[in-house]
Amino acid sequence: MIKVKRLNDAVHMEAENEDGATLQMDGSANIGGINGGFRPMQMLLAAAAGCSTIDIVGILKKQKQNPDDIAVEVTADRQKVGTYSEFKAIHMHYIFTGSVDEKKAERAINLSVNKYCSVSKMLEKTAKITTSFEVVNEK
Repeated sequence: MIKVKRLNDAVHMEAENEDGATLQMDGSANIGGINGGFRPMQMLLAAAAGCSTIDIVGILKKQKQNPDDIAVEVTADRQKVGTYSEFKAIHMHYIFTGSVDEKKAERAINLSVNKYCSVSKMLEKTAKITTSFEVVNEK
């Protein structure tokens, strides 16, 4: 269960899950937001990146790959559909730090986005999802 409660007299909110973890949401300034948290559509992009990263970590471990870090930069374009807008294009750029085989990283990304990540699979119904990646070997 997720519970969302309003924190002010506008649209600043806090969501809490059954484990007690919380996150803040807010709207844009033109509807009374105070930049106090993620906007709901931003949360969808963060969820896609987080879901995919969980998959990728598991896949890479099975491939005996252990990156020092993984970051994901997500960009998206929206289109108006009647009274709302939806994502029409989402791009996720993965940045692996450490010793990671590029072919294994690419395979893990493809498996996640195209087969395992529930969030990506839902979002692909309205958006074309593309990916890219880089491996940065810090020494």
